[in-house]
Amino acid sequence: MRLDVLLRDALGSGATHGGARDVRAIVQRHDRVTPGALFVARRGERFDAHDYLRLAVEAGAVAVVGEADLPPRLDWGGVPYVRVPDARAALPLLAAAFHGHPADHLSVLGVTGTDGKTTTAWLLHHVLQGTHASALISTAGIRLGGETVALEGHFTTPEATEVQGLLARCRRQALTHVVLESSSHGFSLHRLDAIAYAVGIWTNLSPEHLDHHGTLEAYREAKATLMRRSRVGVLNRDDPAYPYFAAASRRTVSYGEHPEADLRLVGLSEEPGALRLSIEADGERAEVRLPMVGRYNAWNALAALGAAREVGLPLAQAAPRLADFGGVPGRMQVVQDRPFTVVVDFAHTPAALEKALEAVRPPAPGRLLVVVGSAGERDPGKRGPLGRAAARRADRTFFTEEDARSESLTAILDAMVKGAEGEGARAGVDFEVVPDRASAIAAAIAEARSGDVVLLAGKGHEATLERADETLPWDEAAQARRALREAADGA
Repeated sequence: MRLDVLLRDALGSGATHGGARDVRAIVQRHDRVTPGALFVARRGERFDAHDYLRLAVEAGAVAVVGEADLPPRLDWGGVPYVRVPDARAALPLLAAAFHGHPADHLSVLGVTGTDGKTTTAWLLHHVLQGTHASALISTAGIRLGGETVALEGHFTTPEATEVQGLLARCRRQALTHVVLESSSHGFSLHRLDAIAYAVGIWTNLSPEHLDHHGTLEAYREAKATLMRRSRVGVLNRDDPAYPYFAAASRRTVSYGEHPEADLRLVGLSEEPGALRLSIEADGERAEVRLPMVGRYNAWNALAALGAAREVGLPLAQAAPRLADFGGVPGRMQVVQDRPFTVVVDFAHTPAALEKALEAVRPPAPGRLLVVVGSAGERDPGKRGPLGRAAARRADRTFFTEEDARSESLTAILDAMVKGAEGEGARAGVDFEVVPDRASAIAAAIAEARSGDVVLLAGKGHEATLERADETLPWDEAAQARRALREAADGA
């Protein structure tokens, strides 16, 4: 694509730099520049990409977009330099223009909320299969038609360049609908700019990511961006924040047990490995068997059904699709069910951990054991509450690492222990601190008896474990299976 055409499309008529230079890619990391790339230099919390402009040019960048006050042509190589007020905000506009504005040709269904985003996204994608040519872009996996795509990192929402590239692939494959997990980071960091949504789903709100957003109000506002950018908002009528999100929506469809919900849950019962739901909407009633544990998943299913109705799939056709849902990797994933149960779940907030522990509580005399940590370089305010949640709901807790990154693992675990002790938990009796995660998993499994449940919380589907000096390949379910084999061999 010609540079001048790209700049005018993305940044306006005043951006005329570069003439007929051919742009072959848009990148935001200097170490990923290839010949013909347009390099967008962003300023982050720890690094300033302007410090790497020479390296980007030497790698073959044909132009640079940035925020620094530099001449229209860089001193080395004569490469055009385009100054913008906010390079992070310019990035998605450039990426969308480069790929031909793919979102304009797709029906994008966004899912946001503190908990339940990934499960709801997978449920909705599953329901749409067979009637809509659909894609899924989520934390736990990316599926473009029948193709599975892998992306690196622990991002709920990929970078803007990757999002636009994936949407472009959807268009090329003649897909029509995209279920896009849309995080608060995705909105506040402009990763989701240049996307108009057909439907926006909101699941719930509780404190999370306050290290990034600063306040609960700012976090809530980032989430509400989805409602403002969607033609219709599918909202949880039972959550206390419902009025705020309803006010942000152009049109609202609500779901839940609330008597005024448009899609109403009128019956809910649990059976081994499944939920039974009775749902009413516009005088129509559906009886649903959902092969998932955890009562909260009934709300996730309602959200998916509500969104499906908004893209033309009636309740009578959508609801039966839930019966053969295969689950989400790392979301209430049962690794073993006897003689004791081992479950892997992504729960990493206090509210989500409490819900997960409630969902898997075994009947007496079975005990509930949990392995849990808290991530470094993330909201430190949730570490104590995570410890308290574990102490309240589990019989035995193993505090361990969860992507400590550059922070002191000892300090993170100390904060969690203080939370547990505030609930009356006792070291060596109610909890242990086992810093190495593989060892913590092994310790919990070694202690489990017939009828117990072991919940491995926090990592879920994630494929790496991040430490200060290394990033390890990781598979939580595989670690559990290994520990089970070793325990069996030892016995």
